[in-house]
Amino acid sequence: MAPAGQTTRLHRPFLLAPAGQERLWGGRRLKDDFAKEIDLNPLAETWECSTHPDGLSTVATGAFQGQTLRDVLQKHPEYLGTHPKAADGLPILIKLIDAKEDLSVQVHPDDDYAREHENGSLGKTEMWYVLDAARDAKLIYGFYHDIDEQTLRKSLADGTVEKYLRKVPIRKDDVFFIPAGQVHAIGAGALIAEVQESSNLTYRLYDYDRVDKNGKTRALHIDKALQVASLKSSAEPRQPMRVLKFSPGVASELLCRCKYFEVSRLLLNTERVRAMAHVQAGANSFQVLLCTEGCGIFFWEEESLPFYKGDCLFIPADSVPLRIHGRAQLLKVTC
Repeated sequence: MAPAGQTTRLHRPFLLAPAGQERLWGGRRLKDDFAKEIDLNPLAETWECSTHPDGLSTVATGAFQGQTLRDVLQKHPEYLGTHPKAADGLPILIKLIDAKEDLSVQVHPDDDYAREHENGSLGKTEMWYVLDAARDAKLIYGFYHDIDEQTLRKSLADGTVEKYLRKVPIRKDDVFFIPAGQVHAIGAGALIAEVQESSNLTYRLYDYDRVDKNGKTRALHIDKALQVASLKSSAEPRQPMRVLKFSPGVASELLCRCKYFEVSRLLLNTERVRAMAHVQAGANSFQVLLCTEGCGIFFWEEESLPFYKGDCLFIPADSVPLRIHGRAQLLKVTC
């Protein structure tokens, strides 16, 4: 509660512009499907909401337009809210990923390992939401059977490791949770929205002996990977139970909740209702809305802001009440 006679300051949402990442496995879908006008070819990833120094997103609208999200949040830490996970800055990173070709077989460390061995960095637990997938698209999720370090090292050296890796077919609208220590890879033909800890630590185990545009193979990190990877067999991941909750103009479903983040999907359709959908961030945490399909308009106070497929809106903690009109699907991310 604000003291008597003092008005609580409410904060205003703003759109973000992403940082792009060029990788040899990327394609054109982020440009063609999401109108990402970034001069990289191939454009493999866009970091839609990021304060990580390897890819800073930028404020695209409002009073802070042109400033990096990191600078804004350093000046206004209250925008993150009072959640313990946000005490040291934005705890999450949101990406769009276009896998025209297979990504490397890789693993990420947990927080404890990263803190000790990677200059205090966060580890990397992540979640994938499949936006689209080719008919034969797959992902790698651990091993079919338990494997020992010696056998794994030998298979990596002689190029036979793929026979041990569990391959899982994927379809549009699938959800996968990838905890730190889980060996994994996104397969060719997948278009993914990824929510993860704010980290860029990836240990490559295997990269199909590919070379980059300069004819060089990419670095592997086998020793570090084997220090953090689970070598136990992995059951094929099952899709989580998802329950739609309806309110006028919008339905929502929880996709993932872990100790690092919470992700829901919103299905917006206010074409046939008079009341607009409402979203408001409380004092506990910020929220981020990423539009994955459709378009619409955000409204708050006397302002309006159109949004389109691929747009990303940051909603500060204690935001002004936000209303939404349109026909769209959005991912809502908070901690």
